[in-house]
Amino acid sequence: MSPVSSKTEFPPAGGKRSYVREMFTAIAPRYDLLNHLLSLNIDKAWRRRAVERLAWERVPDGVYLDCCAGTLDLAAELCRRDAFRGRVVGADFVVPMLRLGRGKADRLRPVGADALQLPFPDASFDGATVGFGVRNLEDLRAGFAELRRVLKPGARAVILEFTQPSAWPIRFVYLFYFRRVLPLVGRIVSKHRDAYSYLPNSVLEFPSPDDLAELMRAAGFADVAYDRLTFGIVAVHWGGAR
Repeated sequence: MSPVSSKTEFPPAGGKRSYVREMFTAIAPRYDLLNHLLSLNIDKAWRRRAVERLAWERVPDGVYLDCCAGTLDLAAELCRRDAFRGRVVGADFVVPMLRLGRGKADRLRPVGADALQLPFPDASFDGATVGFGVRNLEDLRAGFAELRRVLKPGARAVILEFTQPSAWPIRFVYLFYFRRVLPLVGRIVSKHRDAYSYLPNSVLEFPSPDDLAELMRAAGFADVAYDRLTFGIVAVHWGGAR
């Protein structure tokens, strides 16, 4: 298969939800390795910044949700904070990913769950994170509404997600890497035919940081803001549940 082009369409016919579940199940054994390799290990710093924006110090013994948790790296980052005395529920509908992350931290509980139909009562959590997951949702508006539903009033949601830099020549280098280098390396290491072609396509089709902030406000989050990281290739959004 040739490197991804702008004309490639993902997911194929059959629905995004089932495609995403099958894809991440297939690449789960190499997922952490590829995250660190393809980001040059900068992904760890991005997760640290996301946890800093969660304002968990407000309720250090609370219960927090990491939604679309994958192999639980972001959930574990919160659990490992010295002053954190609470618990983190890591929810994802790709159970093989959760199994691979179970031993990463104490006070961490993995739960198989769909982000669009979370099995938790209203106002259950003191905060929530989503790391590189909202881009994979079949219905982004419904996902934000569900996230808002399970948060206590005033609890903060933090969204860590890829975006597109606008400054030249960073944008040129970024697009070349995403369209040419990343799919090739990802395919060789993961042994999956198109998982790492889906990634750049999903980023290029994703809302801009300003548009994502508006979607969060529409879902019931207040004081929404964001930071761009690493020359603008990643953004951390945050907002409090109204």
